[in-house]
Amino acid sequence: MLDVRSLEKAYGTKQAVRGISFAVEKGTVLGFLGPNGAGKSTTMRMIAGVLEPDVGDVLIDGKSIISERRAAQAALGYLPEGAPLYNDMTPPEFLAFLASARQIPKAQRKDAIERTIADARISGVLGQRIGALSKGYRRRVGLAGAILHDPPVLVLDEPTDGLDPNQKRAVRALIPRALPGAAMTARWRAPLPASPIRWRRKRCDQRRPPTDERVYRDLPA
Repeated sequence: MLDVRSLEKAYGTKQAVRGISFAVEKGTVLGFLGPNGAGKSTTMRMIAGVLEPDVGDVLIDGKSIISERRAAQAALGYLPEGAPLYNDMTPPEFLAFLASARQIPKAQRKDAIERTIADARISGVLGQRIGALSKGYRRRVGLAGAILHDPPVLVLDEPTDGLDPNQKRAVRALIPRALPGAAMTARWRAPLPASPIRWRRKRCDQRRPPTDERVYRDLPA
């Protein structure tokens, strides 16, 4: 579903990403772990086609982000860190706007929006402007926008950054609900919560740092 092949990116003399490769299969959650400056966001931006790699390619549902960018991005749901939202819109208005931008057929938009509202657990704030929502609900609205078109691959950058513990639990609970229909990659900034091995085992099928060749897998529970 997601095949990252030898990505490299440099900014002047600084090598931000050096030859990273990994694959994420359908129904798998990969946690992309590491300290600030390790190249996590740079890698994820290259995966999403927002940043051009110096070397390498990414296949999203079999489509190259280099040579088939529009088709690859159509198969991707991407929630960047600090994803922009339209504060003067309500969540349904925002999702309707994205449905139009994604060219979801008009006959399917109502069902897609209703499904996404249910999955993201935002039905209680539909009449409020996004600018008036709590940070947790704003993050859920952003996630709703990422999954609206039911993408086979979902990339989440800092999905729980800045949220309180209850908000983090609510947002994390959304991720497995998109499985098994999507391959996902998500990342949380180090340091991880207390008992990180237990936390990773519960949340991720794979974990990997962006500067290492290895992919770490959970031991059986």
